[in-house]
Formats: sequence, structure tokens, C-alpha cells
Amino acid sequence: MSLPPEKASELKRIIHNHLLKMDIHGKIREVLAETVRDDQGPARRSLCEADFLCALQRRGIIDDVMKDLHFTQVEAPTDTETGSPQKPATYIADKDITQLKKTNIDPSRRYLYLQVLGGKAFLEHLQEPEPLPGQVCSTFTLYLHFRNQRFRSKPVPCACEPDLKEGFLLEIHRDGIGEANKMADATTMLSICDPVHLVLIKTDTYSETVLVSSYFLDWRAVLSSPSGKTCFAVELLGVGSECKVPAGVLTVSLELYPPLIETLSNDVVGTQQSLERQRTAEKERLFLVYAKQWWREFLEIRTSHQSKMVKIFAQDENGLNRPVCSYVRVLRAGRLLESPRQAARFVSLLAHEKAPVVGGGGGGKQEQWCTLMAFLCRGKGDCEDHATLLCSLLLGFGLDAYVCVGTKAKGVPHTWVLTRGTDGSITFWESLTAHRYLHQTVDPDAPPLAPQPKLSYPYRTLGCVFNHHTFLANCQPSDAVELCIFDFQNQSRWKAMSEEALKSVCAPGSTTSLPPLPPLCAPSLDPAAASNQLELEMRYLVSEHRKDLELATVWDDHLSYLLSSALSAYELERCTGVSCGNEEFQDAVRRAVPDGHTFKGFPIHFLHRNARRAFATCLRSPFCEEIVCCRGDHVRLAVRVRVFVYPENACAVWLMFACKYRSVL
Repeated sequence: MSLPPEKASELKRIIHNHLLKMDIHGKIREVLAETVRDDQGPARRSLCEADFLCALQRRGIIDDVMKDLHFTQVEAPTDTETGSPQKPATYIADKDITQLKKTNIDPSRRYLYLQVLGGKAFLEHLQEPEPLPGQVCSTFTLYLHFRNQRFRSKPVPCACEPDLKEGFLLEIHRDGIGEANKMADATTMLSICDPVHLVLIKTDTYSETVLVSSYFLDWRAVLSSPSGKTCFAVELLGVGSECKVPAGVLTVSLELYPPLIETLSNDVVGTQQSLERQRTAEKERLFLVYAKQWWREFLEIRTSHQSKMVKIFAQDENGLNRPVCSYVRVLRAGRLLESPRQAARFVSLLAHEKAPVVGGGGGGKQEQWCTLMAFLCRGKGDCEDHATLLCSLLLGFGLDAYVCVGTKAKGVPHTWVLTRGTDGSITFWESLTAHRYLHQTVDPDAPPLAPQPKLSYPYRTLGCVFNHHTFLANCQPSDAVELCIFDFQNQSRWKAMSEEALKSVCAPGSTTSLPPLPPLCAPSLDPAAASNQLELEMRYLVSEHRKDLELATVWDDHLSYLLSSALSAYELERCTGVSCGNEEFQDAVRRAVPDGHTFKGFPIHFLHRNARRAFATCLRSPFCEEIVCCRGDHVRLAVRVRVFVYPENACAVWLMFACKYRSVL
């Protein structure tokens, strides 16, 4: 069987690595020394290769090598045109590898093979002790996004030199770039300026995630490599207030499959990159000049506009100032989300956490809007991250959605989302809770006794609204939300920025500094397995807690099962705003609780799956503690857990404790 050169070299590399792992050289040296010693007798003769091979075979070295390295032949596919079977594909299987992932490779496409060969100089973890086997420790996980493809590495223990060693096969032809029957050549690939977005996340022992670094890698250096392969070090910088401080170094290797027939010179690649940077810098400079002029005109309308919450630029995690409109894009979730309200529920399940400030910040708010990729990988962010994601999803569902920048009670800065109906109705969406509020305008000129609508929303002032192609500043006499009139076409109430100016720096592909939009990832968690696991852990914790109080624990499995319908109804209500199924649950409980017995239940909602954290939170409630520590006659306990899984493995965890006991007067 003849192999192509690249397959032959790959086979040699796998065999070489396998032999190194077995310390084959050490074993060969031992056999060689032993054979030479045995041959130094009176009948001494010269050693030949056959003698040495016999000695290796006698010691079982060759059998050991072949036992762990074997070739498996997969079923031969049939050629669609001729009907004859194609050549069988050969795979190399190693028993130490837990699972081999097979990727369908299109021979008419070009691929970029990105290998991470290890990390070093993560000095924050210089004193990190070596984790013991089975010990829970902090981990690093590397996430990648390239042209609508997302990958993640296996988590590795945090260390000064973390063992981040992964390979990712990235398809360069994506989103219709390149004809189906024509492979992209070097010139075509040079014009593809999409970077590889690397996001490094640290997960601590309590499952809390921290964004370590966000890096955009220009992969086109490989186009000028004569061998079609290049290797270099990537210095990762920190984020937020530490965006100028090195976080660590990754060694990265890039290789093109199949290799280029003709490579480009370094000068050509460098010139292209320089031209793109100049073009981007010029567009950003012109937009900045326009934005300053627009701001001066806005201040001339009223002097009070100086204090309004009008935000044109925002800093991302790398400390770069970008127009706020560039944080919103039209995002379609495919089959992952079915409705706008389900999208709002999904966004609310991503935890809310303000950007960390070194030293406490003196009460000030750290400025940091995250790119969508960093926000999704981290799984939590500030209200701005939630609002821009929700607005992007609502735009994908065809709604006229905008991000609002203003304040809540006590003048706290806040962002939320509004949608305009075709009938002129205005709906506010709170991205942190998925609550929806209908805006009703208060008439300030109405008589004192005239009935006014009761305000249900928590928002106080509104400075500006924006989406992916519109920016409008509120120039009404009052910026109070209840007095706002959302007639965006009225220039005396809303001052708009030029859509052309915004498009020049915010439209997809307008500048190379604009982060590409990642797709949402389908959940990988099994909700039934996650629910069962968490429920078993909660049962154990309740039993241990009652044992400490010298109380026996008897579980009622039937009652536990009945609690499922209540938890399902709670999640449905959060998702749709409609309550249903409560009558059936109450009827089932009445049938399950005998006459003369008392039933008590306590539902609670979490965004994480840490059993000990959840149990500690539950015990802080006197209602829950009363159930868990229930004393009485014929006490039966029940607990039910339901994990509802959304895209990005965002989880809505519903937990319900219940008990029934005989009432004694």
C-alpha cells in the first residue's frame, strides 16, 4: 500500500512518539550490552544485525511495541461514480488516547492546522503546587474562534508552564469564500483578514471562571513559509486594568493542508497587513473626527446635555476604544433558540458580574465591555454584555431592537434593551432577569388629579439608544424614562448619527480591528444525567446534615417525583411569562399527603451546579431550614432537581425541598 508523503511522515511521527513513550532506546541499550557481554567468551565471533534482532525478540521487546501500536481498517467507502470500493483508510490507534475524533476532510478545501505546543511564563502561578492525583485544582481552558468555527481545549491544571497541548483543524473556506471546485491559492488567502480569536479562561476550584486573556492571531504568516509550516511564540496580555501586563506565552505552530505549491514572500504578506492597518486607522480617524463634531453639536442644543448618559465609545477587554454600535450584530441562533422570549431567558442565565477593579476602585465602576466571544466563553459579564447580546439575538428574530444606556434608581448606570412594535408600542427587556415591561408615557402637563399610569420598570433616565447601524441621543427637555417619547424620526427629540459614518467602522468586514461574530454553541450537557447527579448529591448533604442533628432521614421517592411538574412549570413561566400546570401539581400533592398530615415545599433557582454552594444558600432561608431540619411524627422528606440546559451550557437549575409529617396537637 502506497501512502502520500504527508501521510507517511505523519505515520513516522506517531511511531516515533510511541517508541519514545516506551523508552525504547533505553531497552535497546540494555539488550545490546547484555548481548556483547554474552559474546565475550572463548568462541568469540563478530555480532551481526540478525543476532541483535533475535535478542530483542527473545526479550519480548518487539512484541511489546506491536502490542500497543496497531492499525485498524475501517469499512471501505464506495466510489459514487464507478461503484467500485475506494482504497481502505488506515487509522493509527493508541490505547492511551481516550477517544479519537474523526473529521470529514473535503479534499477540495484548504485547511489550517493550528497546534498549541505548550505554555510558559504564567508567572501568577509560579508558586502553584503540583496537583495530587484526583485532587480538584484550578484549570486553564483555551477557546478558539475562526470563520464561524469554534473549538475548545481540554482543561489543564494551572501552572507556570501549563501543559496546553492541542491541535485544531480550521477550515479556511467558510461562508462562501472560494468556489466549490477551486481550492484557495495563496493570493486568495492573503485577502482573508479574519483572525483566529484565542480566549484563555481560568476555572477555579469553585467552578468560578476568570477571563485571563483575549488575543487575535493573524495566521497569514504561514503563507510565506517555504515549508508551509511556521512556529512562533504568542505573548498573551491580561485584560481590563491589566491589559498591558503579560499574562503568559503560548507556543503556536501553523501548517497548511494541503501545502501551497507557490508561497508568497514575507514582503508581500507584510505589505498586505500594513495596508489593512493603515486603511483601518484612517477609517477610525475619520469617524473620531466626525464623532467629535457631532458631540459639539449635541452640547450646543442644551448645556445640560453634558451630564447625559450618551456613550459613543466603550473599551473592550483589551483596553481598545470601539464605537458602541460595533458591539451589536444581527445574531441568528439557528435551532438553538426558538423565540425572542427564550433568547431573553438564555441571556439572563449568563451570570452577572461587574468588571473587577484592583484595590476596590474607591466605589468607581471599571469600564469594560467584552467582545461576544470572551463573554460566551467566560459565561458571565456585566449588564452591557448581556444587553448587547440580547439586542443582537432580538435583531436576529426580526425585531426592531435597541440597547438603552441610562440609569436605575439612585443614579446607578445601567443598560437594557427596548423593542418598538409596528403599532408604536415600546417594550423594555431587562437582560439580567428576562423581565419585560410595557412603557407608558406620563403626561407632565396633566392636571394633578388626572390618573397617570403606574410605573412598573426600574429605569429612571435614558441618555441614548443604539443598535448595529443606528445611534440616537436623547435631546428631549427631560431624560426621565417615563417622559420620553420614542419617536426616533423626530430630530427635535432624538439626535441621530450618520448611518454611513457608523457603517464605515461598524459594518461586518469594514475594518480589520472589528472582532468577528462567533456562532452560539449547542449544549453538550445531558440534562437528565446532570439532574440525577445533583439530586443524589443533595440527598447526601441533607442526610449528613440531619445526622449531625441526630435526626433520621426517610425519603419519599413518590413525593420527590411529583415535584417535577412544579419545577417544569416554574421554568416555563420564566421562559414565556405564562403560568400553567399548577392545578395538576396541587391535586397530585393532595392525593399523596394523607389526612392529618402537613405538607411543606420550598423551591429555589440557581445558575450553577455546585451542590455544596446550593445547599449552603438554601440553609440561609428559614423556610428551607425548617423543612430540612423537620422534627415530628412520621416525617418523610423529598427533594427534586431539574437542570434545564440552554446554548453555551447555560443552565437553569431548579431545586425543591419538601416534607410531609403527621400533625400533632
